[in-house]
Amino acid sequence: MKRFSLLDLVPIPEGGTAADALTNTLNLARAAEAAGYHRYWLAEHHNMPGIASSATAIMIGQVAAATNTMRIGAGGIMLPNHAPLVVAEQFGTLATLFPDRIDLGLGRAPGTDMATARALRRHMAPEDGFPQDVQELMGYMTDTNETSRVRAIPGQGTNVPIWLLGSSLYGAQLAAMLGLPYAFASHFAPAMLEEALHVYRTTFRPSDTLKEPYAIVAAGVCIADTDEEAAFLRSSQMLAFARLRTGKPGKLPLPVDTIADHIPGPVLAQVQHALSVSATGSPGTAHARLKQIIDSYQPDELMVTGMIHAPAARIKSFEMAAEILFDLQESA
Repeated sequence: MKRFSLLDLVPIPEGGTAADALTNTLNLARAAEAAGYHRYWLAEHHNMPGIASSATAIMIGQVAAATNTMRIGAGGIMLPNHAPLVVAEQFGTLATLFPDRIDLGLGRAPGTDMATARALRRHMAPEDGFPQDVQELMGYMTDTNETSRVRAIPGQGTNVPIWLLGSSLYGAQLAAMLGLPYAFASHFAPAMLEEALHVYRTTFRPSDTLKEPYAIVAAGVCIADTDEEAAFLRSSQMLAFARLRTGKPGKLPLPVDTIADHIPGPVLAQVQHALSVSATGSPGTAHARLKQIIDSYQPDELMVTGMIHAPAARIKSFEMAAEILFDLQESA
């Protein structure tokens, strides 16, 4: 593991507002930078009452302005929702304002339900144009686009690093073919993690921007002084995920003492599997689990994430995670 980073979904807490969530994100970003995180990513979601990161590029600009050294980026922008030129202009502007600090991770999923996807796109193309859209977007960012009739200004020549995101073999194959870094969404969809990493690493083609494969693995963290406290804090995310899975999304719930009393058994089993690439517990418990994840998947970078209802407890969890990850780096 060369680096460790943080993914923030900007959760809106029960009893709070979107304004609270945005303020919490800025506070967390400052704390993450002080704790030594290499990059801080935000993800595009729409029509979700518990997530406030829908205007992702705007939030990236705010987080970049509130910090000084961390790389800030999208993990990711759901490219089918946008014209590649618009994304190039947005991230070209960000890269111009914050040189050598902006990342652009691209996803193929809509990041929402189909009705909202239609509202975002207006015209739903029947074919999958994602590979072509990625290459078009990359073209807008390069120095060699000067003679093109259509140019991204700002954007042209910024060469914002492009990442491909995925939770299946598709993204791994495309990232390998294009010679791009790859991030796997194992924090909520771990089923194909091992196979996707194998495909990416064994079929990778070096490119002008990346000579060797570089893979991020995402993992959930919820760390507190004791195992019991961490399990209590994590119940908020488990409840939120269960409600999303059963078609009842809402704000991030308050934590509960006994999660099995609030989620039916079959749904709880699904949630536990979906969130299984994670470390929950005291620093000692979390250290052992994070070491296991790193040893198993050998990520070039581990990106941690986690939704905790109390902002102070969330910051403390990520600060503890950083201490553990520094220790695992030094002992590797």
